[in-house]
Amino acid sequence: MHRSRLSTFVIDCKVGDLDAAAEFWSKALHRELQPPDPNDPDYRQLAASDDEPLVLLQKVDHDSRIHLDIESDDLEAEVVRLEALGARRIKFLKRWWLMRAPTGQVFCVVNPQRGPLADKPNANEWP
Repeated sequence: MHRSRLSTFVIDCKVGDLDAAAEFWSKALHRELQPPDPNDPDYRQLAASDDEPLVLLQKVDHDSRIHLDIESDDLEAEVVRLEALGARRIKFLKRWWLMRAPTGQVFCVVNPQRGPLADKPNANEWP
């Protein structure tokens, strides 16, 4: 058995100034911009309550787009489950899987982002 849920909307930004992009999205979504993590200079996060998905901005070299992350307490089990539904693995990056849905969208399967999923009432439980 494992758990998973929608974790994050990732706004991929092909920009020179990620701070300006983060400021725009902070104001557009009326969410406070969190302080940057000096260990991850290509990322900015907007504030979110525990019951809503995170919004993360990521500086990228490919065209700008929005993708989503699914968090799971068992990456391999979740990837296998999604493959059975028609998704396919693209590449393992750092500590997550980049995948493609059968409908063409790219998404990621990541480790839990805000604590154990067993503690989250909106996490799905899979056999």
